[in-house]
Parts: sequence; structure tokens; C-alpha cells
Amino acid sequence: MLGSFSGTTVPALLNSTSNQLYLHFYSDISVSAAGFHLEYKTVGLSSCPEPAVPGNGVKTGERYLVNDVVSFQCEPGYALQGHAHISCMPGTVRRWNYPPPLCIAQCGGTVEEMEGVILSPGFPGNYPSNMDCSWKIALPVGFGAHIQFLNFSTEPNHDYIEIRNGPYETSRMMGRFSGNELPSSLLSTSHETTVYFHSDHSQNRPGFKLEYQAYELQECPDPEPFANGIVRGAGYNVGQSVTFECLPGYQLTGHPVLTCQHGTNRNWDHPLPKCEVPCGGNITSSNGTVYSPGFPSPYSSSQDCVWLISVPIGHGVRLNLSLLQTEPSGDFITIWDGPQQTAPRLGVFTRSMAKKTVHSSSNQVLLKFHRDAATGGIFAIAFSDHCRYFNQKSGKLDFIPSSTWGQLCETLHRSLPDLRPQFLHL
Repeated sequence: MLGSFSGTTVPALLNSTSNQLYLHFYSDISVSAAGFHLEYKTVGLSSCPEPAVPGNGVKTGERYLVNDVVSFQCEPGYALQGHAHISCMPGTVRRWNYPPPLCIAQCGGTVEEMEGVILSPGFPGNYPSNMDCSWKIALPVGFGAHIQFLNFSTEPNHDYIEIRNGPYETSRMMGRFSGNELPSSLLSTSHETTVYFHSDHSQNRPGFKLEYQAYELQECPDPEPFANGIVRGAGYNVGQSVTFECLPGYQLTGHPVLTCQHGTNRNWDHPLPKCEVPCGGNITSSNGTVYSPGFPSPYSSSQDCVWLISVPIGHGVRLNLSLLQTEPSGDFITIWDGPQQTAPRLGVFTRSMAKKTVHSSSNQVLLKFHRDAATGGIFAIAFSDHCRYFNQKSGKLDFIPSSTWGQLCETLHRSLPDLRPQFLHL
């Protein structure tokens, strides 16, 4: 059926595709009207010429008779220039109402699909000279773009492409590429990504073809709480990194910097590190705490752990056995006033001697923990550098805190010779 018409609106021009036409008129018993008047003329049934298929495009429709419609579509990355649908017109000479369209790679634009292709102008032919093209990949909030290059060839150093993690010229640059080496894939962490291409006046090359795919900006697992340490970083999205630091007295085991990786299951590029108490070591900080292995959990295996605490020459070391819950039968801590076990011994300490404070006369103190007992325990020994001096006017020992002792001790020694600094055992 070419159509069914009623009322007072004049129908549009009709063209039959057969050598016969059937017309049926019907009226009922009610209102009468003027009816209709139509004219017809014979037209040839020859078809329109087959339309050309645009390069980098496809054509849909295989009938080219009067009123037949043919549709066109471009391959990904190309834009349709012209009309997507054309119709075969009646007349003595068969022709289409519009010429077939073209598929071209444009210079810049905005793409909003969840996946797509971006091409340099003229691809796969050479790009023109003096081009400055900018594309914006605009995805829904919460998605980033996974960008992968399929072809790449530009004039080295002069013609280049820039990828920025955002919609502005000041957005962080993810990469700038030139030459013939295929760039590695990129991951944006913004829902808007900018692709900029520049060519100068000289050599022209085929340019580039890249494809992008949206991925959800899910975060990597939260690394906190991080036992006995702190985590520093702006976020846990793909491409972002976090840094791990241990509290004083603990040592980091594992990688100190982790980066959130792209993938179906979002995760860090290395296992989460740990902050553990080492069994011994060299300590050069001016203050801190020496903990028992495994602290705050009880130490387990029989072991001998040795720590050497060193402060600047001219300083002493103040030790406070603030927590000492060792087994009295075979677990003890020995402290020497020097870097070796041949130095004068400041004492051997067991759990009955908790809260005790000792001072060294040397800038180095050696601590050794020995364990024989079957059950475990814990200990914590706070240390700091110190300045003790004998105040001859008051006849008493005075103490200057570690944060200011160096300057004050030197000042006292220079301005008040009778206040001679001394490092003493208590």
C-alpha cells in the first residue's frame, strides 16, 4: 500500500514501482464532501545509478528504484560529511536527491561514547601541514579512559601528540610522543581527557590511530589501618600512588610506594608492606624507642638481639626502661656504655627493674636482649640524647632536654666556666 488518505489534507506526491496501480474509494451514508481530483502520468521504472561507497565507510540498501533509500555509515574514527540517507527521485532522468557522502578524519572534536577511535587528519594518508587539533574524550563522571595506540608515525621532534589527564591545557600531561615508536598504553584518572596533535610546515607522515575504552574508576583496597605506621597519598584510584612509613622503632618490610593498577579487579602493584620490629640494628636518631621483636605482641623464639644507639659526639644517651615484662628466669637486657661488649656495663635488667632510667657517658650505647624462657614477653626502652652538668653554685646535678641541650650546654660552658658539662651514671 502506497497510502490511505482521508480528510482535507492534500496527500504528498506518490510514485508506484509497478506498471499497474489499484485505487479504491469508499464513502459511508453520512456527510457528503467534494471528494478528490488526481492526475497521473507514466514514468519509467529505471533505477538510479548505484551510489559510490565512501572510503572508510559502508553502504546499506541494495534497491535503487524510485523512492528507495540508501544509508551510509563511517568506520570508527571517521565523521560523515554529507547526508546519511539518500533517496532515488522520480523524473525523466533517475537521480539521487543528494550526492553520496564522504567519511573523513577530522581535526579535533568531542567524543562521548564509552569506546571509540581517534585518527590524525587524513589517516591513513599523510596529515596536512600546520595542523593544531584538539580532541576531548568526555565520559560520565566516575570513568577514565584506557588509551591504546594502534598506529603511530610523525616527523620526529617536530610533529607530536600530547595526552592530558583533564580538559585543560594546564591539566597534567600523561605523555608527549613523536617519531615512529608506538607509544605504550595510557590510563587517565579523570572523566575528561584531552588529545592534542601538532604538525609543522615540513614533512608529513601517516600520523596516528588510537582507540580508547572507558573503565570504571574504582579505587584500590583501602590500605588503612596500617599497623604501626602511616599512609601518605592523595587517593586510591588507578594510577595514583601511596607511600608507607613506619613509626619510630619499627622497620618497613616490603615496598614503600604502591601504585593502583588498571584491571578487571582493582589492586595495588605490590602486596601491602608491614611495619615490624627488627631483632637488633643500628640506630642513629636522637630519640626514639627500642621495642621487643613482634611488639606489641609477645616475642616468641629464643634469640639474641643487639642494638647500637649512636648520637653525635659530645652527647650522651638517656635510657628509660618504660616497659619491661620479660620472664624473670632467663630473659634479660644488658646495656653497655659504649659500642662494644667490652665497654663498661651500665647494668643487666629484668622485669623487676622496670621504670629504671640510666645515662651513658659515651655517645654510643650497646643493648643486647637475651631470651631463654619458654614463654614470651614484651619490652619498650625509650632513649634520647642528654646533657648533664654539675651546677657548682647550687651543688646539684641539672639536666638540659635533648631538643636544646647542644646550644645551651655550649653556652653554659663558654659563659659560666664553673658550670662544667659532665656525663654521669645515675
